[in-house]
Amino acid sequence: MNMKILNRRTKGEAIFDITNVIIMIIICFLTIYPIWYVVVNSLNDGMDAMLGGIYWWPRKFSLLNYQSVLENAGIVKALQITALKTIIGTAVHVFFTSMVAYSLSKSELIGRKLYMTIGIITMFFSGGLIPTFLLIRNLGMLDKFIVYIIPVAFSMFDLIIFISFFKTIPSSLEEAARIDGANDFYIFLKVIIPLSMPVIATIALFHGVYQWNDYFAGMIYINDSALQPIQTYLYKVIAQSGANQMMQSSSVSVSKSTVTSQSIKFATMVVTTFPIVCVYPFLQKYFVKGMLLGSVKG
Repeated sequence: MNMKILNRRTKGEAIFDITNVIIMIIICFLTIYPIWYVVVNSLNDGMDAMLGGIYWWPRKFSLLNYQSVLENAGIVKALQITALKTIIGTAVHVFFTSMVAYSLSKSELIGRKLYMTIGIITMFFSGGLIPTFLLIRNLGMLDKFIVYIIPVAFSMFDLIIFISFFKTIPSSLEEAARIDGANDFYIFLKVIIPLSMPVIATIALFHGVYQWNDYFAGMIYINDSALQPIQTYLYKVIAQSGANQMMQSSSVSVSKSTVTSQSIKFATMVVTTFPIVCVYPFLQKYFVKGMLLGSVKG
């Protein structure tokens, strides 16, 4: 009898649940529909899409927009640069930031408080765009691939996350490794890193998405079109009417009556977003797996 009473839901609880469901449906719709709108228009004939009225399904299905984009040499090269800088940049960022964080997680480190104070100040104050540009130029990184890697190899915010996690690792594990003759670097690579997979997966996921979506570095520090990432390329297509140039440089013999600059923009958006959308679920899976493998078992 008591269980039946507990299982009964009051009218207020039912209304509350229904309201939550309705709100979540509205939020999901507002989040997903803009993406769906871009995909639908990218799959529609360009001239037909200019007439408007396309909201849910392509009215005149066509793949010429994607054909124009994918056979353009510039966008293929930009995708290669983006993939390369995402992989290398994420690996360097995770390794360098975690190594510095491991050192600063030790309370016996001389000058630790000073280093942390200086680092935290940089989270709120910076030299600005012009001094940063002058620094990058003086270091000889303009129009070079390393400009995507070195300036963002370290993050104080990520360092704080690493330090918080490292402090949860039992010090007895390090002491046991030292008794066996291991030095600090060996302990970091063979003990700390395997136990830190949850935080490593998290930082790698966030920084990888940042590297893929970053367009600013390519716009400010890169003049060589062969080194521009896909997001910078997309920015130029949208903001500088580069779609017309892309149609002219494309080797696809499509009629301008079917492919327009607007349809090219939609197709370019989908092409630049599709790879990271496909990779993201796999990264999430490894993130959860890292949490299980990285847990301390006693």
